[in-house]
Amino acid sequence: MNEVVGRDDLLLLTLDTLRFDVAVEEAGSGRLPNLTAMLPGGQWEQRHAPGSFTYASHQAIFAGFLPTPAEPGPHPRLFAARFAGSETTAAGTFVFDHPDLPTALAAVGYRTICIGGVGFFNKQGALGSALPSLFAESYWEPEFSVASPTSFEAQVARAEQLIAGTPADRRLFLFLNVSALHQPNWFHLPGATRESGDTRQSHAAALRYVDRHLPRLFDALRTRGRCFAIVCSDHGTAYGEDGYTGHRLGHDVVWTVPYAHFFLEPAEAGSGPKAPAVPDTSRDSGDAQDREGTEGPA
Repeated sequence: MNEVVGRDDLLLLTLDTLRFDVAVEEAGSGRLPNLTAMLPGGQWEQRHAPGSFTYASHQAIFAGFLPTPAEPGPHPRLFAARFAGSETTAAGTFVFDHPDLPTALAAVGYRTICIGGVGFFNKQGALGSALPSLFAESYWEPEFSVASPTSFEAQVARAEQLIAGTPADRRLFLFLNVSALHQPNWFHLPGATRESGDTRQSHAAALRYVDRHLPRLFDALRTRGRCFAIVCSDHGTAYGEDGYTGHRLGHDVVWTVPYAHFFLEPAEAGSGPKAPAVPDTSRDSGDAQDREGTEGPA
């Protein structure tokens, strides 16, 4: 990452609440053509979230603790704050002396942008402003929220504007928290009603909706040159397993998440996915989220 940082743009895309099992099923069934084309080997990597809801998990992610590989470690990390005794900081780790990654990247010249989604990014109160405040620029509007059936389209449209307005000679760190998968998501499943409520099937339908609009985001970033992308979930969510519903709880469907990182190559160089020139073992991060408003308890 010491070669990547300063040379390439960076994208961190958190698919809020996405379950590992649903992500694997959808990719394996060919229903995520745009995401699957970018996944190394066409497959998601299984990892463990650093938190069971959005706030906790993103605090960890922004400190350099991406979701951890679901196998015995230690696992070298991509990013890490300098910390005496760290066993997951390796030669290829981008080590920083700031309390969080957005601040560290801004210090080396990156334009840092947060496009929020779920309530922990809505800037409508002190708590909803804490995570966005880590970035030099942050954006949120009701159209980006969990209640909007077109949330990801609206987020991508804002991202396109901001990407286009970034000087070519300045590096960009774009963070986008995708709210579409979070409850309520029933409106993404054809035939579902508010009364039928959110289900594992509507969760999967929301992921397919996100996949349809991903090319716009990826293509916009490709126009600027090479971009290192991290796409992952911050935590999963339960739909009745063992009597549990929601997240901020210790069930396997909450702690097990999908993860991938890869390069988006410049538009003129072709669009084939390429594995990153960093060890696949360098990973660590997480995120977490309560349901807000009328969405019910997390």
